[in-house]
Amino acid sequence: MSFSNLGLSEKVLAAVAATGYTTPTPIQEQAIPHVLARKDVLGIAQTGTGKTAAFVLPMLTILEKGRARARMPRTLILEPTRELAAQVKENFDRYGAGQKLNVALLIGGVSFGDQDAKLTRGVDVLIATPGRLLDHTERGGLLLTGVELLVIDEADRMLDMGFIPDIERVCKLVPFTRQTLFFTATMPPEIRRITETFLHNPQKVEVSKPATTAVTVTQCQVPAGREAHEKRELLRRLLREAKDLQNAIIFCNRKREVAIVHKSLQKHGFSVGALHGDMDQSARTAALEQFRKGELPLLVASDVAARGLDIPEVSHVFNFDVPHHPDDYVHRVGRTGRAGRTGTAISLVTPLDQKSMVAIEKLIGQSIPRAEGDYEVSADTGEHSDRPRESRGRERTRGGRGKPQRGGRDRERSHEPRVEARPAAETRPAPEARPEREARPAREARPPREARQSSERHGSRQQANPSHVPSIGRPEPRRPREADTEPGDHSHLPAFLLRPVRSPAGA
Repeated sequence: MSFSNLGLSEKVLAAVAATGYTTPTPIQEQAIPHVLARKDVLGIAQTGTGKTAAFVLPMLTILEKGRARARMPRTLILEPTRELAAQVKENFDRYGAGQKLNVALLIGGVSFGDQDAKLTRGVDVLIATPGRLLDHTERGGLLLTGVELLVIDEADRMLDMGFIPDIERVCKLVPFTRQTLFFTATMPPEIRRITETFLHNPQKVEVSKPATTAVTVTQCQVPAGREAHEKRELLRRLLREAKDLQNAIIFCNRKREVAIVHKSLQKHGFSVGALHGDMDQSARTAALEQFRKGELPLLVASDVAARGLDIPEVSHVFNFDVPHHPDDYVHRVGRTGRAGRTGTAISLVTPLDQKSMVAIEKLIGQSIPRAEGDYEVSADTGEHSDRPRESRGRERTRGGRGKPQRGGRDRERSHEPRVEARPAAETRPAPEARPEREARPAREARPPREARQSSERHGSRQQANPSHVPSIGRPEPRRPREADTEPGDHSHLPAFLLRPVRSPAGA
């Protein structure tokens, strides 16, 4: 079947012919007629099978009739990332070259003033990320009451990024009678619930089993060490030994890891770029454009680049970190082997990643073979200088996850001189050498009243004088042993107790 049998307009068919496409993909063949019939569509297909053109081409045909009004777009397309939104706009620019349509892009990292100016002129197609779209509606510069067609692309990615509450808000702002299109590569239960809520008798178009990888992609897993520097050395070795490597995307789970791997590859002479969510929009766009043009053969990226990016010439995908969610693996692998081309996907698997790999194999319904060859990593890699100081401290362990080696404060303590404990006889007498309480005459006779008063007065003077106050924690003076005193010897008593006591007159 050719595009001419799908019901597209002459202008759209001419634009498609100009791009060189003659035969529609299965998702395009089945979805386009339903979209032109103004029915809700739920499209499920593998990534890289042409889902974007499946809704762009019929939308161009529908928009040939009518005219947009100020601040009231006719159609709305929601995308999870800025890169995907910009890519969809490129599709409209390519296929709608012969039509005078106003296409606006509402994404973060761009000034509100420029976007407001485009909305004021009237927009036929509005492509936006949910956050920036709601910002414009809350400012009062955008009305969604004129939306005739709503497209939610990469719906499962919207779920992962926490955009489902925003999508629910947007669906309440658009008219109830609008046409809704959902396109996704995976179908988790939460997305199924959303589709049942916002789609009305949808036509389900499923050209492949959800969460499956293309048969043109060769997948394998390579065992890696637990240490991060060992994985980086193994990655460099795989990049040097890879066959037919034209360009590659290297995926990491965290933005911080993207920066570390990017710096490491640059240090070892690789031409590489970086892409993650904390970068400025201009830097992200520049890195992606350089990778598309072939100026940078390697791109280290987070999952921002895992969904929907159409770069047909990607020959290899490396999972430096095994994704935590199995669905992300499907999208990462989908960056290669697009449009019927062959590709290679290699995952670096540590012992801690075995559970994630089992979940991935269960999701895609096939086992991922281990790469043949010896990939043991030497212990001395000579690459410790490109790691952050804090990570070097954490990685100094015995056997990977064992106890840390003695270092820092522990090492300093090990060089301190030991203080030997004194014998017990020097600090306090043995129990048998202590005198019995009854043997001390001072305890037998209670001092007279005046002696007690004098003792109290003497004690108060000692408290007033800090020099007489004993420090807290000091041991009490050693008590005299019975061998040191003789009967009737009162030299060990305080002087005020030895003062003579005068009897009261008349006693």
